[in-house]
Amino acid sequence: MLKNVNLIRAQAAAVAAAKAVGVDMRRNLNQPKSANEVTQHDIKLELDVQSQTMIEGRLRKAFPAIPILGEEGLVGDTTSGVRWVVDPIDGTVNFAYSIPHACVSIALQGRCEKGRPDYEDGYNTLLGVVYDPFCNELWTAIRGQPAMLNGVPAKVSQRRRLAEALVSMGFAKTRENLDATLPYFVELVHKIRKMRIMGAAALALTYTASGRFEAYIERGVRLWDIAAGGLILESAGGRFEHHAVDSNYTYSLLATNGVIHRKFVIPK
Repeated sequence: MLKNVNLIRAQAAAVAAAKAVGVDMRRNLNQPKSANEVTQHDIKLELDVQSQTMIEGRLRKAFPAIPILGEEGLVGDTTSGVRWVVDPIDGTVNFAYSIPHACVSIALQGRCEKGRPDYEDGYNTLLGVVYDPFCNELWTAIRGQPAMLNGVPAKVSQRRRLAEALVSMGFAKTRENLDATLPYFVELVHKIRKMRIMGAAALALTYTASGRFEAYIERGVRLWDIAAGGLILESAGGRFEHHAVDSNYTYSLLATNGVIHRKFVIPK
C-alpha cells in the first residue's frame, strides 16, 4: 500500500482537514466548552472528539484504505503498512482556557522497509502537517524535502551557546513525569536565556524548526503530539531524539537546532 500513496495528494488532504478544524477552533476559542473528562493536569473536550471525527471523514474520503491512529481513537488496523497519526487539537488545556496557542497535527507514517525506523514500533514519518489557526501558520514537510512555513522554507537557528538559548519544556500529565522533569528544569533554567512552558508539543517542535526556540524537551509526550512536528524539525535542519517510555505510544524527547544538541540531555 505504501508505494501506492501519492504524498503530494496526501499532504493536500491533510492540509485541508487541518484547516477545516482550524475554522471551528477559531469560532469556539472564546465560547464555553464541554469537557468529556477532567483530571488534575489534563482536559478532554467534546470538541477534541468532534475535530477528530471531522479529520477522519476528510482523510477517509481521500484515502479510504489508510487507517487512522488518533488521540481520540482508532480507525482501521493501525499496524498496517501505512497509517495517519492525528492530534485534532494539540494544546487542549490552552484552548479550553481560551488561550490561542493550540494547533492541529497530522502525520502520515509508513512501516520502515530498510534501515532503522523513526519509532520503536517500526514506522517512519512520511509527511507532517501542523496548523496554528490563531496565527494562521501552516508548517508542512515531506520526508526528504525542506520544511515549509506558509510556503517559505523553515530553518532552525544557529545559536550554539546555552546562555543565548530559548528553550521550551513540557510537563506531561502524570506525577511520575513531573517528578522526573522538575530537577532538570531547575538545573537548566539557570544556564539558558529563558525557559518557555507553552503547552502545545507540536508547536514547540515547529517553533524550534523555525528558529524561535533552540530546544524543546519533554518526558511522557504521545506519538500524535510529535509525529508531524518531529519530521518538520528534521526537515528544517534540526535534530529530533526520542525513545519510548512505554508501549502505549508514549515518548521522552529532546528536539534541538542540532548545533546545540550535545549541551542537553534527554529525560530518562
